[in-house]
Amino acid sequence: MTDLTQAMTVVADYYKDHAIKQKGGKMYLQVVHRVEAFRRVLGADFGIDTKIIVDDGHRVVVKAIVTNKDGITVGSGMAEEIRGQGHVNTTSALENAETSAIGRALSSLGLSGGEYASANELEAVPRKTNEIIQTLTAENNDLKQKAELAYDNIKQNQTVAVEKQDPPSQASPAPSEPPKEMTREELDEKHDKGVWQDMKSRLRQMKHVNNVHTLFESMKPKIQEIKQRNPEAAQHIVKLFLDAEDKLTTGEA
Repeated sequence: MTDLTQAMTVVADYYKDHAIKQKGGKMYLQVVHRVEAFRRVLGADFGIDTKIIVDDGHRVVVKAIVTNKDGITVGSGMAEEIRGQGHVNTTSALENAETSAIGRALSSLGLSGGEYASANELEAVPRKTNEIIQTLTAENNDLKQKAELAYDNIKQNQTVAVEKQDPPSQASPAPSEPPKEMTREELDEKHDKGVWQDMKSRLRQMKHVNNVHTLFESMKPKIQEIKQRNPEAAQHIVKLFLDAEDKLTTGEA
């Protein structure tokens, strides 16, 4: 622990000379300087290893661990980045996540950049949230337009059908017939309408856009199932989410 204490002292010295000011006035010592202090004191006795936990083409999650000379893990940290969000993540999301994970692993040993959750990471939270919202809106822009067009077509077809209906007959009512068994298509239509009504009711009660995103992610398999047999019904359900997102984002809800 004496060597680690010395490393903390070196980091503190580096902090005085190399720390940079973040938004809000907080000072932050970058990971590169903390790794330099780590190696300067501990040399090759301690190791830093990283492992990719998730890399699905959209999201990157990296875990970093610090081991002592006996191979025992003495510190760890994780970081997540979204590909394409921000200038750095457009080309280097994996490298960015790895650097952040190493910084948090060093922070767990006391080799902090200022706070355990670094100023860079805290500053990135609102940026990442806004970028996720913008990406979701852009990806569904075309789908939203198609859903609105389909909705207008349905309303127009319903109006034409009502106008073409024959006036009610004055003849005596025909004898009642036993109810017919519903077809598979009628059952599916009833089910899809029930899903639409349930989503409409639940979305009306939501106060935060993150809740809308969470519900949308949980409903994706069901929406995809509906889309395979009835694309228009699926578009109506998606439109509910887009409308709710728009209202919450603009503060109208």
